[in-house]
Amino acid sequence: MSYKDKYNLWISQNEIDSEIKNDLLKLNEDEIKECFYKDLDFGTGGLRGLMGPGTNRINIYTIRKVTQGLANYMIKHQLSEKGVAISYDNRKNSKNFAYEAAKVLAANHIKSYIYRDLRPTPMLSFAVRKFECGAGIMITASHNPKEYNGYKVYNKQGAQLNIKQADEVISYVNKVSDPFKVYSLESNLITWIEEDFDQIYLDEVKKIKINDVLKTAKIVYSPLHGTGGTVIPKFLKQQGYDVYPYEPQMIVDPEFSNTESSNPEEKKAFNRTIEYAKKINADIILVTDPDADRLGIAVLNNNEYQLLNGNQTASMMLEYILESARKNGSIHKNGIVFSTIVSTPLIEAIANKYEQKYVTTLTGFKFIGEQAELTKNEYNYTFGSEESYGSLVSPFVRDKDAVQAVYLLSEMACYVKEKNLTLVEYMEQIYKKYGYFFEYTENISLKGIEGSQKIEKIMTYYRKNGLNLKNYQKGFVNDYQEQKYEIKPEIELPKSNVLKYFFDQFWVVLRPSGTEPKLKIYYGSNADTLEKAQEIIQNINQEILKQINEL
Repeated sequence: MSYKDKYNLWISQNEIDSEIKNDLLKLNEDEIKECFYKDLDFGTGGLRGLMGPGTNRINIYTIRKVTQGLANYMIKHQLSEKGVAISYDNRKNSKNFAYEAAKVLAANHIKSYIYRDLRPTPMLSFAVRKFECGAGIMITASHNPKEYNGYKVYNKQGAQLNIKQADEVISYVNKVSDPFKVYSLESNLITWIEEDFDQIYLDEVKKIKINDVLKTAKIVYSPLHGTGGTVIPKFLKQQGYDVYPYEPQMIVDPEFSNTESSNPEEKKAFNRTIEYAKKINADIILVTDPDADRLGIAVLNNNEYQLLNGNQTASMMLEYILESARKNGSIHKNGIVFSTIVSTPLIEAIANKYEQKYVTTLTGFKFIGEQAELTKNEYNYTFGSEESYGSLVSPFVRDKDAVQAVYLLSEMACYVKEKNLTLVEYMEQIYKKYGYFFEYTENISLKGIEGSQKIEKIMTYYRKNGLNLKNYQKGFVNDYQEQKYEIKPEIELPKSNVLKYFFDQFWVVLRPSGTEPKLKIYYGSNADTLEKAQEIIQNINQEILKQINEL
């Protein structure tokens, strides 16, 4: 069916939602093509896209279609009697989409457990496991701009669907040919999860405490208008931490009115909290993204607030966990640490130092969640992380968990303060112990149909010709799409459209984003000093961007 045929099908529906019909009537020809030329794709983070009318947008009809596909999958696999847990973030329509999904499930005689109010993604994973559900749904677009929303599906272990499961769900979704014939139903099969459930989750978070510390560090916290504000400040106060929520960003707001960015990877997400922290002389700023699965951190060091990236934060957390465990005599002899192909090799160096098994997965925390399940009988889970500010300290959930990360980093900030150190100085100690590692990610935004074609052209070029750089001898290459590896992975990996190039002092990864219209170029280097490591990356990034611009 052509995009125009799809548009005509939608516009001709007598009972179509009036707001969507009005939006359809306002579209020009180019906009019609953008909204209908394809169906939304599942990426590393599930379904994600702009809200609006059409098959290539998030709306109640695409929500119904995906949910019907999920229901059919559950019925096929005899999971329907177990039910589905559902949560959602602060975005426009998130609660409506969550309830719409619950109604479609009810029409298929499937029970749902839906949070009464917005809650973090890790609490969705926890609910799946606690209620022994057959699946979970999280309505969120994480850190994307306010115009976006998304739909993440979880398996019965509380992890995001693995590739095989996702492919099967997609096949069922694709068989739902007419979203206007998907039924939804108000029903007593829809059960609300009330606020008292929070404490059951937080009692598990409490267990990750490692050391008794004097709680002297001043902590500024912001949820960036999102879900973290529902549980994190009250929990830190419960545990005796000196926490100062930044109130203008505690407001649940789909417009993200009081922040320049909802992405804790970006410096501008900290603009306002840094100003507030200066006024109260805070030691540390902790910022979670809107669905509270990722964490950004800024540390007062030499009278300035210095941001630490996801690789640095994860490395510090792992070193603290393992160093403390060795001192306390509680280190796992068969511990296992997980990271990804685009994350810092410093994680591997730390794991090796403490004799932990180290496993690299593809990008996307669903792969770490999957491995945590597959290895649980043979190894003791120690830690999992990825470069994009996500980590999991304890596997009682199976997705990245910023609530756990906030709790551990609050302890760490107090621990190092007792030793007259900052977390920046603690990170410097780690560099001196293992060497200086530096990572950088270049994001090239390429939107729409032309953008998709450009990304495909770039990947095809480098897959065919390799990465050739002046002044550097050609290195090894791993092609994860063709599954041709010159540096063999620790485990068998599914196919993925990723290229990784290994050189003597650095590595480069080319990868189309699974959740945004971007080509991502990841770099990592190590050298005698941080400055040398940074200089290497700066030079090769300029050369690669020049190559891409000339394609």
